[in-house]
Amino acid sequence: MSIEDSAGQLELLLGTKNDGKIKEIKSLLADIAGLNLLTYRERPFSNVTESGITFRANALIKARQIARETEIAVLADDSGLAVFALDGKPGVDSAHFAGFPRDDLRNNASLLRSLSGAEDRSARFLCVAVLHLTDGQEYITRGALDGKITLYPRGKNGFGYDSIFIPQGYNRTAAELTPSEKNAISHRYKALRAMKDHLHNIIAAKKLKV
Repeated sequence: MSIEDSAGQLELLLGTKNDGKIKEIKSLLADIAGLNLLTYRERPFSNVTESGITFRANALIKARQIARETEIAVLADDSGLAVFALDGKPGVDSAHFAGFPRDDLRNNASLLRSLSGAEDRSARFLCVAVLHLTDGQEYITRGALDGKITLYPRGKNGFGYDSIFIPQGYNRTAAELTPSEKNAISHRYKALRAMKDHLHNIIAAKKLKV
């Protein structure tokens, strides 16, 4: 199946069912002309078992499995929080740190309990993005955001661990930042900023072939 739709655009399926992440990615890629972003609502796909031990491995697993199932180009990412006092945990288990099903409030509470009494509260958000095209080509980009963990949740914006993470250089949590402020510094923004270069090149090359 062609990765172009009937209008000659690049059809790209976002390989996630996390609505907070979808909203964020759409905002970050909104300025790319010739890109038609699709979600699981328009092109449903099965849940993916993230069996990798690294963010890179999980992002590749998601992108490849969803691309095989839907026969369309896929952009997937795996991201999470690494806390230095916890030897990098929750890491790839960030989404289910407090168990299944995923619950952001329980995850945050569990993490704060794990850090009770810890002097070092430094942490890092990490993101690895994978673009898998229908011809098998793949592009991989990365992003990171350093900061520290608060003593209690603050803010109502964002999702995941945003309410307990203060980005380096700020005195507000990521959940207290506006969406535009967060998107300007986030680990996902940095990974997708690099991915945008690949997308621009792919779309430009396709136009030359028309």
